[in-house]
Amino acid sequence: MLISYEESLKILHSHIKSYERIEKIALTQCLGRILACDIKALKNQPEMETSAMDGYAIKFEDQDKALKILGTTPAGTMPQFEVTNGTCVKTFTGSLMSLGSDTLVPVENVRIEKDQIFIEKSVKKGFAVRKIGENYKKDEILLKKGTKLNYSEIALLAELGFFHISVFVKPIIGVLSSGSEIKDLGETLDNPAQIRSSNHIAIANLAKNLACDTRVFPLLKDDEKATLATLESALESCDILITTGGVSMGDFDFLKSAVKEYEIIIDKVDIKPGRHIKIAKANHKFIIALPGFPYSAMVMFNLYAREILNSWLCQEKDYITKAFLQGSYKKKTPYLEFVACNVEFKEGRILVNLEGKKEGSSAIINNLNHKAALMIVPKECEILENESLVDIVFMP
Repeated sequence: MLISYEESLKILHSHIKSYERIEKIALTQCLGRILACDIKALKNQPEMETSAMDGYAIKFEDQDKALKILGTTPAGTMPQFEVTNGTCVKTFTGSLMSLGSDTLVPVENVRIEKDQIFIEKSVKKGFAVRKIGENYKKDEILLKKGTKLNYSEIALLAELGFFHISVFVKPIIGVLSSGSEIKDLGETLDNPAQIRSSNHIAIANLAKNLACDTRVFPLLKDDEKATLATLESALESCDILITTGGVSMGDFDFLKSAVKEYEIIIDKVDIKPGRHIKIAKANHKFIIALPGFPYSAMVMFNLYAREILNSWLCQEKDYITKAFLQGSYKKKTPYLEFVACNVEFKEGRILVNLEGKKEGSSAIINNLNHKAALMIVPKECEILENESLVDIVFMP
């Protein structure tokens, strides 16, 4: 019996345990890694008022008079002078503001005569002065647990003084594609009934996009004993084992029976594509048995494996949003459908269309090219009209 997509997610989440594998790595090696703890500011940044450009530190009310230059404050040095009425200090970009000053007049706004300046173009109070805590304030949470570290986050960690940082150990995704009709990369096709495997390539790259390591196992032929042994062996070296092919109703779909040797938690879901999906538990590990058609396998990985990884790595589900359909869509099945679509951003709106998307089976791999997303078509819907507001899921 088919269960609903929503029910399948509830079941899946009831079996997901917390992921507590953490390691410390050098800051220079953490690009793309997932932060395993909150990062707080230990102090205000900047700690003191700081100049945002080259100029003269003054009192705001002194702009209409000659100001004596007391000296200079180079960047990286503590101020040596206190600004009083009728005085100023030459100050450089990044230099601390002198005690008593509240405004910086840019060098291009002044005329210098001997040891005095005359301000030819006034500025507003506080001009070019970076306030205490402008970047961040003490105890402010700057990066949350689950943040994927990119160049900006790493730069912030460097500014904070981190050399090593705690990140989640990359979950290992095993990929095992099956079917006597499939050939591996570089192998010759002997007849038109054979195809080259693309699933193991697609799934491995999807997993890498989600901050995982991968183990791609040799292609599995349709052999019952070999299937059982290979499944058991593959599980030893991965956290989630993704299989593709061999889960539908064919005489040679041995993965279906092999997976049943483990604790089946999901067996067929009321969705298109991928309704024959099976998910099993092997202690704390998961086996996700996906259909063999490439489009179906990629969509189902996004819907289920990504759900587990989101929970483990504290990721927000921010890849689901609303969009306006351009054109119409007539539903083709009685199931909840995930339909490949193109996405564009225009005049402040997210738009989707089906231009260039081919109709047919779930074997059409190129429907997910060009940064495609998935349009969710509700089970009870028959037709989506032009400008319908729809939910879309972005692929990794």
